[in-house]
Amino acid sequence: MLHPRLPLSMQRALADRALELEPLPADARVSHITLGGRPAEVVTVGSATRAGGARAVLYLHGGGYTMGSPRSHRRLVAHLAAVTGVTFYSLHYRLAPEDPCPAAVIDAVAAFRDLVEHHGIDAEHIAIAGDSAGGGLSVATARRLIDDHGLHPAALGLIAPWVNPGDVDEASYATELVANYRWAQACADAYLGGGDPGDPRYAPLLGNLSGLPPAIVHVGRREALHRQVSTFVDALRAAQVEVEYVEFPRLWHVGHQQAGMLKEAADAVEALGTSLRAHLD
Repeated sequence: MLHPRLPLSMQRALADRALELEPLPADARVSHITLGGRPAEVVTVGSATRAGGARAVLYLHGGGYTMGSPRSHRRLVAHLAAVTGVTFYSLHYRLAPEDPCPAAVIDAVAAFRDLVEHHGIDAEHIAIAGDSAGGGLSVATARRLIDDHGLHPAALGLIAPWVNPGDVDEASYATELVANYRWAQACADAYLGGGDPGDPRYAPLLGNLSGLPPAIVHVGRREALHRQVSTFVDALRAAQVEVEYVEFPRLWHVGHQQAGMLKEAADAVEALGTSLRAHLD
């Protein structure tokens, strides 16, 4: 699926169907809305209500900024919703190369503002979560919300966040089980378009990290992004951002996706969801 010679349309179709054999959690409900002008899925499990008013998570899927959708990540989102007990809004942001950076950031910011302005949820009661490219997008989105709109999300839930797509180290992919160097490089180039690789909307690791919300960061110890994520966590701590950092010795890149079939993945989702719930409460 993740091969640079495979047509992008086929990569996207495969991504949407790859995990459909995995069951959704019991009592999961999925509906469709428009959020910030973009399609989105609303995912709840059980009552999805907590004391003290509405709580929500805006979820930004991974896929190298070129593929992936709410459909491809529906199982992961539903498992997280089951743990947190809150409503998840999974956004179908625009993808590269058709729409390079900053299109995805613009879409995510608009979706968050829509939750605040038209769905009546306080910004401090909305977390932003994402995996891989969606993790990097979560950080870039939080930065723009704080700096441009004075909105402060409750927390960031980041699974192997790709916070500097321009830093693709071929040697790091030697032990990577999911992605590969050539595919990652192609995705990074597509997302950049003709932009500046130092733009913090493209590479939030290179921007100002001070004042970001508390971050829960998960990464596999042997995956390609481990070095980059570790550097990012050090930078967050240097900027005095509250960080909960967990490394998983046995999980591959975004192994959380297999929470319905693999105990280690289920445990990782339980840990991430529990931490998000604590910040939302």
